Amino acid sequence: MEKTYVRAGWLIDGSGGPVQNDVLLELENGRFSSIRPAEENLQQDLARVTDLSHCTVFPPLVDSHIHLFMSSTTDRQTRERQLVADCEELEPAIARHLHYLFSHGVLAARDGGDRGGCAEAFSRSPRMHPEMVLRSAGRAYHRQGRYGGLIGRAVPADKSLVKTYLEDAKEGDLVKVVNSGLNSLHVFAKQTEPQFSQQELEELVEAAGQRGQKVMVHANGREPVRRAVAAGCHSIEHGFFMGEENIRMMAEKGTYWVPTVFTMKAFGLNLDANRTTADAKVIEKNVEHQLDQLRLARECGVRVALGTDAGSLGVLHGESMVEEMKLYKKAGYSLSQMFHAATVVGAEMLGIDTFSGIHEGGRATFLVSRGAPSQLPRKILYLEAIYRDGKPSDLYRKNPVKHVD
Repeated sequence: MEKTYVRAGWLIDGSGGPVQNDVLLELENGRFSSIRPAEENLQQDLARVTDLSHCTVFPPLVDSHIHLFMSSTTDRQTRERQLVADCEELEPAIARHLHYLFSHGVLAARDGGDRGGCAEAFSRSPRMHPEMVLRSAGRAYHRQGRYGGLIGRAVPADKSLVKTYLEDAKEGDLVKVVNSGLNSLHVFAKQTEPQFSQQELEELVEAAGQRGQKVMVHANGREPVRRAVAAGCHSIEHGFFMGEENIRMMAEKGTYWVPTVFTMKAFGLNLDANRTTADAKVIEKNVEHQLDQLRLARECGVRVALGTDAGSLGVLHGESMVEEMKLYKKAGYSLSQMFHAATVVGAEMLGIDTFSGIHEGGRATFLVSRGAPSQLPRKILYLEAIYRDGKPSDLYRKNPVKHVD
């Protein structure tokens, strides 16, 4: 197959290293055959060179925590209807949310579960987006009487977690467990008791591992997180108020962390007009505390994967990647570091080898934004192009973004 070339003004390769200027990408058979500095007088046939010298090129984005069955709408009736709808009724919303993600360069995502396992079923259906990769946890496990009913199934008080899991004969790549409650919007740093013991989590990790499945855990607070990390769970979701000791243990054990900072900020932006001053201050303190933890995690070397919790109140599928990245910047992440979390780390956590960053020999799937890196992450909202295996995606070009929820 004939070689083609792309001249990029700037390249963010996803490794976390510095931004490269004026780079020539050589494409062959859908892969990067060479990546090198561009020359003033290119020797290649100019007809085979796509000039993107006015653009920044970077890997496809990965949103590591979403809920496809939910829209971000603040309309209470719509949200309540989505919580009880069956899979057939939810299909149009799931398809629409996948389109929003794709249109903002999110080519891979991990769904954190829904009551009916609808996102998981959709991922295996003919209606699944043809240019995206979706990993789904299906129905999350929570202890009967505790938080988690809206995204999964209850484990009866007289039955073990692993027995319930084994009886389900669960398919797919992921298992999700809810091991704490929600964060309080009224009392700063309020913590809830764990839903499962460390032994129960250890048994689940072992059983899931035998099926080739990874375990993701919703956990906030010191003890719920400690048990999950000590048990060998693959990732911690949210992790508010988990504390320094847990962060250092995550770094030592190689546990991934998905902080979902923006979902907390979005609560503050979308509360009813009659909210109290105390509520607003608590939410602000919650966000700042999570940013402090994010700073420490960066210093300790925790594998942080960017996830938005899209579908939560005011957290738009696709667009919220920009808001989450802004918060990473506030926590001291450089542009390259935040893109590392939003691309390569997420792909590694999801086990997607094809999205391993921009490097020689890798798949030539990448995003293009007009302008310099200084205009990122804002320019993710209107990408110049999406390339799949060395060619611009017609699907992106023909289907512009139009949010309706």
